[in-house]
Amino acid sequence: MSRAALLVLADGRFPAGGHAHSGGAEAAVKAGRITGAASLESFCRGRLHTAGLVAASLAAAAVLGVDPVALDAAADARTPSPALRVAGRKLGRQLMRAARAAWPSGELDALAREFPKGAHQAVVLGLAARAAGLEAVDAAYCAAYESVSGAASATVRLLSLDPFDATGVLARLAPEVDLVADRAVEAARGVVDEGVDALPAASAPLLEISAEVHAAWAVRLFAS
Repeated sequence: MSRAALLVLADGRFPAGGHAHSGGAEAAVKAGRITGAASLESFCRGRLHTAGLVAASLAAAAVLGVDPVALDAAADARTPSPALRVAGRKLGRQLMRAARAAWPSGELDALAREFPKGAHQAVVLGLAARAAGLEAVDAAYCAAYESVSGAASATVRLLSLDPFDATGVLARLAPEVDLVADRAVEAARGVVDEGVDALPAASAPLLEISAEVHAAWAVRLFAS
């Protein structure tokens, strides 16, 4: 295993398409729910413990060898918003292209054939980590961190928030990222024994509703 591969996969410059998505921050800014660093931290904390936990668990389970087709169906079931399903698959397709270039893998090739329009991002992330020789906890950390870093980066652009303040939010959330990554790996190990129903289904209804509203905007800076 090369732990340095984790740095490549988690790097914001890895061409996985995440820069075009705000993780719900754009809709939250317009609705007045994010106005500065304090409200950004609250938003990210909620996202981390819901969507972030689910994504991290899916990614960790993929590393452990759980059937990615079953995991993709589980991701669909845990994403009520059609707009978020579309966004997740678009991100998965872009991540697949980057991952196959970086770490050629028969498993990635098979998933790409199964889902030519894109599998869910978290599932692809897990298989990419597996192809890179990483462990379940590495994939969980990538997914958990991505669930908050995208929103923080987007808010810098949306609100002209000081980048130092946005980085401070991520630093303060770091212990909770640790917690979510650990919970995700524990859940993923349960999936190996019990099936995908053991995955968490943490809910964030406002994120789902906001995503549908955001998708209908005529003008927007971010895709989701």
